[in-house]
Amino acid sequence: MDIIKTPDAFQKQCWQWRAQGLRTALVPTMGFLHDGHRSLISHARKNADKVMVSVFLNPTQFAPNEDLDAYPRDFENDCRVATEAGADLLFAPDPAAMYTPDASTWVTVDGPSQGLCATTRPTHFRGVTTVVSKLFMLAMPCLAVFGQKDYQQLAVIRRMVRDLNMPIEIFGHPIVREDDGLALSSRNIYLTPEERARAPHLRKGLVRLQQAAVAGQRDTKALKADLAAYYAENIPLGRIDYIEIVDPESMVPQDTIRQKAVAAVAVYCGKARLIDNIEIEVA
Repeated sequence: MDIIKTPDAFQKQCWQWRAQGLRTALVPTMGFLHDGHRSLISHARKNADKVMVSVFLNPTQFAPNEDLDAYPRDFENDCRVATEAGADLLFAPDPAAMYTPDASTWVTVDGPSQGLCATTRPTHFRGVTTVVSKLFMLAMPCLAVFGQKDYQQLAVIRRMVRDLNMPIEIFGHPIVREDDGLALSSRNIYLTPEERARAPHLRKGLVRLQQAAVAGQRDTKALKADLAAYYAENIPLGRIDYIEIVDPESMVPQDTIRQKAVAAVAVYCGKARLIDNIEIEVA
């Protein structure tokens, strides 16, 4: 696996592969790779001739009071995981190489970027869509793979690609979980033993909500209230950021579940902000 640290060299290699008629895939990450990332890279490997992985802790998607400085890093492990999963190239630029001091251009996506995570992180998705656009311009991949754990992010990127006619196929990959159901996340390292023991209830509560909806409870206010009560009892150290039931594409909150919806949650557990979601389909 080659490691490239400058945007120009990365772009040159990616465009050479495209000129050769190869099908290329990009897996954007912020590093500190784990088995969830491994699964994304492996999925890309099955669908492309060449796989590029970016490891870039993007400063523009962090607010001043967030954990940019504390975010876990392990570049040696990133290289190992990417290599073992089948990546051909790892792109690891410095922030100064991606953003000039006088950079003043942003890519914003209205609609699905409203609400949920954006309520408490209002500048987050602007940073995400800007850096993903830059990566897409550099790599010009045939396809890109993102995890469904960040369901709203996936919806935002799909909308951006659609609206800007980007010739890139977006793959959403299912959430990879620990044996007890906790979604894999780089931020899980922040959890204390007690918080880690309670964290699987995030998923258990969502399954409970899904089962209630399938059984006939379609009123989202009642479903959300029941889930909030479940979290209060089973994650007593947690603080709910949001519990919402939304349309899978628009991310617009629903009053009543009709056919398909997504229940999405964010809960603060100590230093960790954990997110999770579950898809709901009713007759």
